[in-house]
Parts: sequence; C-alpha cells; structure tokens
Amino acid sequence: MKLFDVYPLFDINIVKGCSCRTYDDKGVEYLDLYGGHAVISIGHAHPHYVEAITSQLKALNFYSNSVINNLQVALAEKLGKASGYEDYSLFLINSGAEANENALKLASFHTGRKKVVSFQKAFHGRTSAAVRVTDNPTIIAPLNSDLEVEYLPLNDIEAVSSALEKRDVCAVIIEGIQGVGGVRIPDKNFLQQLRELCTETETVLILDEIQSGYGRSGKFFAHQYAGIRPDIITVAKGMGNGFPIGGVLISPMFKAVYGMLGTTFGGNHLACAAAMAVLEVMESENLVENAAKVGEYLRQELQKMPQIKEVRGLGLMIGLEFEEPIKDIRRKLLFEQHVFTGVSGANVIRILPPLCLTMQDADEFLARFRKCF
Repeated sequence: MKLFDVYPLFDINIVKGCSCRTYDDKGVEYLDLYGGHAVISIGHAHPHYVEAITSQLKALNFYSNSVINNLQVALAEKLGKASGYEDYSLFLINSGAEANENALKLASFHTGRKKVVSFQKAFHGRTSAAVRVTDNPTIIAPLNSDLEVEYLPLNDIEAVSSALEKRDVCAVIIEGIQGVGGVRIPDKNFLQQLRELCTETETVLILDEIQSGYGRSGKFFAHQYAGIRPDIITVAKGMGNGFPIGGVLISPMFKAVYGMLGTTFGGNHLACAAAMAVLEVMESENLVENAAKVGEYLRQELQKMPQIKEVRGLGLMIGLEFEEPIKDIRRKLLFEQHVFTGVSGANVIRILPPLCLTMQDADEFLARFRKCF
C-alpha cells in the first residue's frame, strides 16, 4: 500500500529534534522556524514534556470518556488560569478541525439558526467552514450539516452588520490572526464592533485561536489585544506540542446537556498529560513573554530588509510578503541555509517557530535569510 499523495513533500527525513532545531537521517541540522504549522510550542523533545508523556504511558495509555478522568479536570483548571477564562468550560477533542465543527454545532443548537458568517481568506481547518485562500468574492457554500456559510471581507463591519440584521445567523467565526490566509490581523476596532454586533443580534461569536492561540501572538490569545471576550474559543496545534489534542472553550451562557457533543479519543490520558506539560513549561519558562519579545525584535529587523514588501504579525506569528513569488527564496532557505519556514499562497513566507526561540536563534535565522538574496 502507498500513501495517498495529497501533500507535496520535501526529500528530507527528519529523525530527531531539540528545542528549535531538527536533524535529518544524514546528520544535517536545521533551524526550525515553522514548527509544523505552529504545532511545536515549547520546543522539540522538551525534557519535561517527554517525561510527562512517558510516565503517563507507563501508568495508563488510554481510557474512554465513560469514567472520571481527573487529568481532564486538572487540565481545564490550569488552562482557565493561564488563559484568563476560568469561568468557561472545556470540551476536549483531537484536532482543530474537530474543535471548529463542534463550535459551529454548539452555536446552531443554542440559537436554532442555520447560517454562519466567516471571512475571505479564512481557514478553519479541514472543515466545511474553510474557504480556499484564493477565493475573493462573497460566496455562499453548503456545510456538511444543514448549515450554510457566507464569506465576507475582513474588517468590513458594514458587511457584517448587513449579514446579521435578519437574525438568522447562528455564529460568526473569525481567526485571532489569519494564518493560512497570509498572517492578516483583524483590526482591534473591528473586533470590538463585531463583539457588540453579535451581542445585539444574539449571534454566537467564535474565535478560532487554533494557530494564533497558546501564546503565539505574545498574549495567550490574539483576540486579547482587542480586549474582547468571545462566546466560544477553539484551540489545538500548540496545545499538545505535537500530540493530537484540541479543545473548545465555552462561555457560561451555554447549558450542557448529556449527548450534546461527543468524542472517542478526545481528552484521553496521554493527550491530557501532554497538554498539562505544555502549560507547565509555558509558565515556568515565560514563553508567552518570550514570544512577544523575540517576535518584536524579529519584525523590526525584517522590516529593514528592502526585498520584503510587508512584514505582518504579532509575537512569533509572522508573515513576510514579497512582490515576486517566494518559491526560490524558500528553497534556498531550506536546502542551502537549512531553515524550515512555511508559505501562504505564492508570495508570503510564514514564520511560526517554537515559542522558546532565543535572540541568538533569531539572529542566526536573520543571518541565513540575508544570504538568500
């Protein structure tokens, strides 16, 4: 049997990692400035993380959600304190796509409505709410369920107001920072007005923080720069530092009912152990503050490079837009300078390193990057 060929893969076999560096089977060291789409939050093979998973594996690998799992309770409490959402509830699943699908279901159950508003160039995982980043016009597309989604221009509050005025929209879903869409940040005023509109029309506001959350932006959640509180927040990626886990943070306005949501693997013991270790390392090593400091330094230095058209981002979520396609630059970075990065479309390089990136790591990246021009 062969693998189903849906991903273009580089001919590099990574066999181990440490902090912000990975190594292939030939012993070549790579500086990791991408972390698997922002998945690696505390660094590769962090000793505390490895110990937590190993200890849990020896004790108990997996058990179903039909029994009490005190690790889930402990994780919910720790995540509430770290994020500032202690009064919210946590539903644990396996991925960002699953988190967003459950968030949309919950919004529809709560409101009894069947429409969803999202934004152009949005990406909400491999779900029916995702739109290809090349789509420009407003479109309406069917969801896998009986919901339908409308895509509006980002930061256009008049378009949102018009869409919500009929009060038939169950939810507005928006990323804290658009990731796949090119690292585009919603305006603070737009988010604040969006919060007000959703409250006025009894529409559920969902913040997709799957890529921009967990300290990546320099705050625990990117939407906290705007000082708003959404009704539902979805998380994944950096939550498990590579172990599959996702979550839905749910406002007290929602009433839980047995059977409303469900999952087989969500919140299993190994996943909870991994997620607990991530929060413990983030706290002990001040990684949110580090992301803010090192990210600001990187953006300032990158803005000095005349080859870059625009530098966007917050914390360690950075997009570099060029006038020309970046395929050759990225290949030079990877095969000549041994630096992993990501892309968005044809003209944007994405930088999403582990949150433990040091100033020395940043300087090393900048030195290698300059050699590509």
